[in-house]
Amino acid sequence: MKFHVKKGDLVKVLSGNSKGKEGKITLMIPEKQRAIVEGINVVTKHLKPTAQNPNGSIEKREASIHISNIMVVDPSNGQATRIGRKLNKEGKLQRFSKKTNTFLS
Repeated sequence: MKFHVKKGDLVKVLSGNSKGKEGKITLMIPEKQRAIVEGINVVTKHLKPTAQNPNGSIEKREASIHISNIMVVDPSNGQATRIGRKLNKEGKLQRFSKKTNTFLS
């Protein structure tokens, strides 16, 4: 499947507790249409005691967020933008910003 976002994109959160925050996508989960964004949707995870960690622990980690709730940030102006696909000079389909009409890497 092709999505409007991919790993490494700088994105802005559109809804939820982290609305308005920006972060970089660290992991995509295509089968669930979700992404893990660095510093966004941080949850507390309780870990059971194990042989390596006999006391157990509580740690903070990023939970996934649905891709419909994130939007790519245009690198040229720093604003969130919709994404389209069109052919570049070499004839290859490439993503572009609909706000500034420039190609994204």
